[in-house]
Amino acid sequence: MKIVEPNTMQHSIRKLLALATSKEKIEIEYERYLKYPNRTLFAFELEGEIAGCIGIEFSSLKLCEIKHIAVSSEHRGKGIGSKMIRFILEMYPSVSAETDSDAVEFYRKYGFKITSLGEKYPGVERFLCEY
Repeated sequence: MKIVEPNTMQHSIRKLLALATSKEKIEIEYERYLKYPNRTLFAFELEGEIAGCIGIEFSSLKLCEIKHIAVSSEHRGKGIGSKMIRFILEMYPSVSAETDSDAVEFYRKYGFKITSLGEKYPGVERFLCEY
């Protein structure tokens, strides 16, 4: 895992962010990683190719929130998401994430406590995952 430096963000990173947020928000999120010092984006490389990314936002020195996690479709099922989560959990003692029902079990298997936030958007229940 390596930190993606703001001046070196590539097209492949934008493609991965597109998997983790809506098309309308890609540029906004991209800019936040460029501008805000409390946000960091890590890339997971496999055979010289960026296969995944995980973006975090720091609330304090010990607390961070996972803002984005994505693995390219051609590299799914290889444990990359698991490796990225473990990397973050080893670095920071307190980690949270907000997600939808599709990813709840992913976070639960790493020991995250899951709390429903209710229907934050029409027809979409969101969950707070805390480690």
